[in-house]
Amino acid sequence: MVRLKTMDNLVIAGKIFSSRLIVGTGKYTSPAVMVKAHEASGAEMITVAVRRVNISDRSRESLLDYIDTSKYFLLPNTAGCYTADEAIRTARLGREAGLSNWVKLEVIGDERTLFPDNEALIEATHALVREGFVVLPYTNDDPVACRKLQDAGAAAIMPLGAPIGSGLGIQNVNNLRIIRELARVPVIVDAGVGTASDAALAMELGADGVLMNTAIAGAQDPVAMAEAMKLAVRAGRLAYLAGRIPRKMYATASSPIEGTIVSSR
Repeated sequence: MVRLKTMDNLVIAGKIFSSRLIVGTGKYTSPAVMVKAHEASGAEMITVAVRRVNISDRSRESLLDYIDTSKYFLLPNTAGCYTADEAIRTARLGREAGLSNWVKLEVIGDERTLFPDNEALIEATHALVREGFVVLPYTNDDPVACRKLQDAGAAAIMPLGAPIGSGLGIQNVNNLRIIRELARVPVIVDAGVGTASDAALAMELGADGVLMNTAIAGAQDPVAMAEAMKLAVRAGRLAYLAGRIPRKMYATASSPIEGTIVSSR
């Protein structure tokens, strides 16, 4: 039964993905390294910042020149936006340029910490859903904000594991458990992953997927790290489905003593 369950897919807004790892396009040392890392990751969805894509002059080199859109699904994001209006305009620009009507919605509330502005995020989600966008908002690990984003029509919610690019790993395990318990849409842990064990933990907590960029692009060997993340996400998902043993304060013998031969003296 567990083996059959491990073949399950990630489904967002009716679209099916066999990989539960989503990767980004920033911070790579070269486009060639990025391409190899994407291939090693096994990801099917790649997020790109609308502001980094040359959409005004297609005759010039663009980030999209290095992404095979017949192989990867593009998820435009509104990185760098600090107001709801700015994020809405950026999402519209990406759709008008033919990128996608999907959007990873980011509205940053603080320039130093890069924490999301949840109030503006909810406002922008309402507006974009009304315009027919499939909205995946990047938010704080706040169960109340996640509930409000779902109520606003988000197709998935993307709580952070830790601040963007920090590599700190999952900082608030209990909040992510609560978010997963209450969620009616897929939960994608986004931001803060530093290494494979962080990705595995996110999946073991019940996340439906993990989105990362810096953890792969900033690694000493991005291609090797991409493969590690692919395996970690798979392992974490399998462990979640398998069901871990309960934690106990004291030891429990691995081998039962019932039926063993008792020596006599």
